[in-house]
Amino acid sequence: MTLPASPRVPCPGRQLDRAPSLPGNPRSFSIVARVTPATTRNRVAVLHGVNFDILERRDPSFYGGRSLSELEHQIEGWAREAGLEPIFFQTNHEGEFVEYLHRLPDLADGSLINAGAWTHYSRAIADALGVAALPAVEVHLSDVEAREDWRKVSVFDGLVVEKISGKGADGYREALGVLARALGVSN
Repeated sequence: MTLPASPRVPCPGRQLDRAPSLPGNPRSFSIVARVTPATTRNRVAVLHGVNFDILERRDPSFYGGRSLSELEHQIEGWAREAGLEPIFFQTNHEGEFVEYLHRLPDLADGSLINAGAWTHYSRAIADALGVAALPAVEVHLSDVEAREDWRKVSVFDGLVVEKISGKGADGYREALGVLARALGVSN
C-alpha cells in the first residue's frame, strides 16, 4: 500500500505523521505523534520581588520612573533579540516567590532575579534558588554598592552566574546576554 507524503505540523519538538490505521484500507489513517527532545534551551524567567508592582511610584533617581509593565515590555523585546523566550513573575509575598522557584525547573532554563529587598536577607529565597539549580543572573536597577550598607549584602552570592547593578533597565539587557551565553543560545 502506498501512503501519501507525511504531513508536517509546525510545532516545536513535535512531529505528526499519518500512519495506516486499518491493514489493507488505504483510506483509514491515524495520527501518530513523535516527540523529539528540545534542542534549544532558551526559556528565561524574569522574577521580580517585593514592591515592583508599584515601581513607577518609587524614587525615579534609583528606579527609573517606569512601571513594571513598561519594564517587562522592554525586557521582552531584548530577550527576543537575544533568542530567548521570557516569562515574567512578580509577587510581594516571600512564600509565593519561594514556591515559584520550586517550580522553576519545569518552566524555564534560566532566570533573571531582582528580588528587591529580599535580596539582602531572605535565606529562604536563596535556598530555593539553589534548589532550582538553574543559571541565574542577579539584577538591580540601582547601584546597590553605592547605597546603604545593608543593600551591599546579597544572599545570592555564589548562586548566580553574575550580578549586574546600577545600570537601570539596560542592566536587564546585559543580564539577558550573560544568560544567553550561559545557556548556549546564539542569535
